[in-house]
Amino acid sequence: MSRWQPDAAGRLQQAALELYAERGYEQTTVAEIAERAGLTERTFFRHFADKREVLFRGSAELQQLMVDAVDAAPASATPMQAIAIGLAGAGAIFDACLRPYSLRRQSVIDANPDLQEREVAKLASLAAALADALRRRGVQDPAAGLTADAGAAVFRVAFEHWVRDDSERDFGWFVHEGIAELRAVAAG
Repeated sequence: MSRWQPDAAGRLQQAALELYAERGYEQTTVAEIAERAGLTERTFFRHFADKREVLFRGSAELQQLMVDAVDAAPASATPMQAIAIGLAGAGAIFDACLRPYSLRRQSVIDANPDLQEREVAKLASLAAALADALRRRGVQDPAAGLTADAGAAVFRVAFEHWVRDDSERDFGWFVHEGIAELRAVAAG
């Protein structure tokens, strides 16, 4: 594969996922990922800080997409409605075409405690960003923090169900179901 083909980051990401699934995360080196992608280790490190981050490419953009959706929610929306709108915004990324990749990625994460820890850190970052968005809407603490934490939990559960679902239901459906379940639990 030519070194100047476009989308080096995407190629590295795909190569890493293939190798992690074949050999395991711990047994795969950055050199092997770069070689599989037809690139150099130097190129790898231009795009990713370490071999964990290759699985989390796009996290910042996803988080920003959700925060922007919370910011754009109608002024009349309750804090939980604004969070639901924000979470549903992730549906712009999580479409049916991405599901097989997401399932493989999640399987690799589920098999490795180091990656699970990184996933938890990313969810904590999402909750903090959502809480900040709620505060900009005038929601005071502790309500902003509690609502954002609940939203991050709903996101995690919705993603887990969406990625393993074999129906045509979109990500927004799982967010809606998660919010409804949260409301039922909180009411009961």
